[in-house]
Amino acid sequence: MVAIIEVTPQDLVTSRFAISPLVETMHAQWVLAGRLEAGVHGRWAARWRETYRLLERAHPALRAAAVVSGNKGDANVDFIAPPPTAVDVPFEAELAAMRATPLEQAHAEIARVLARRPPVPGPVRELLLGPHVVERFAEAYEALWTEILAHEWPRLRATLQRDVAQRAGRLAAYGWAAALEDLSPRVHWRRGGRIEVEMHHSGTHRLGGKGLLFLPSAFTGAVGAYLTDAWPYALVYPARGIAAAPPVPDADLSGLIGRSRARILAELTEPATTTQLAALLGQSVGTTGGHVAALRRTGLIAGTRIGRSVLYARTRLGDALIAR
Repeated sequence: MVAIIEVTPQDLVTSRFAISPLVETMHAQWVLAGRLEAGVHGRWAARWRETYRLLERAHPALRAAAVVSGNKGDANVDFIAPPPTAVDVPFEAELAAMRATPLEQAHAEIARVLARRPPVPGPVRELLLGPHVVERFAEAYEALWTEILAHEWPRLRATLQRDVAQRAGRLAAYGWAAALEDLSPRVHWRRGGRIEVEMHHSGTHRLGGKGLLFLPSAFTGAVGAYLTDAWPYALVYPARGIAAAPPVPDADLSGLIGRSRARILAELTEPATTTQLAALLGQSVGTTGGHVAALRRTGLIAGTRIGRSVLYARTRLGDALIAR
């Protein structure tokens, strides 16, 4: 089946990209619980699975989440992962938004999902329809974030930020076709202003000038679409570069300019900021900044200011050195 999203020229201007640490925490939980294949995250999942099992025992809401999230169709609640309101919202702000969910709203969403699901065990139903369900989910996801996700977040965030910069640039410069062409084999741009998404239900949805929210994910391997009134219309998609192994610089180049500087040159196949490079290399921002400054002075990379950030990319000399 195919869902159709109709767009207008105004939607190109109002579409936006965002990174959601809370949504990524939810997706990571699906991997750790075995509901999503670990894929490229197999080693990571194996390292953290025992910690996750301990968290499940301490926070029953993590098990109950399987009833109300990550299901096909509309058998999912919205309150446990509210839509991000900016490009890069802190986890704490998103958690506060979840905690602010009125109990009546949470119960209404849960009741709607339970009506579409097979009967669930009594204790799970009591938790889901109990007076503290919002706080129980907030506590569970906060623990999951603190104990597991926060350790990997700088690296994951850097990869997601690079995807946003690359895809947002395509959308702004070249339009819908360029931004969507490698998003997923299940997403197609059609002339006349239509995005077609192969999914579990069909229907036609109009953005009406409000734009589309693009949400890259490190853990999901398939595109998902939010096409309900509870969320802005959104596409959740696998971020570029998650499966790629860190580039290995040539040994001679490492001997010439140093391993870290050679690695930075190799990473800059796509532009990145100093902070992103530091996260990708596992170094401090200060150390990475010193290497970036040296590469810039020698003409191997150049920086372009984008808002408050400076994006670095290889120059022709840098490309030639890498490709020699």
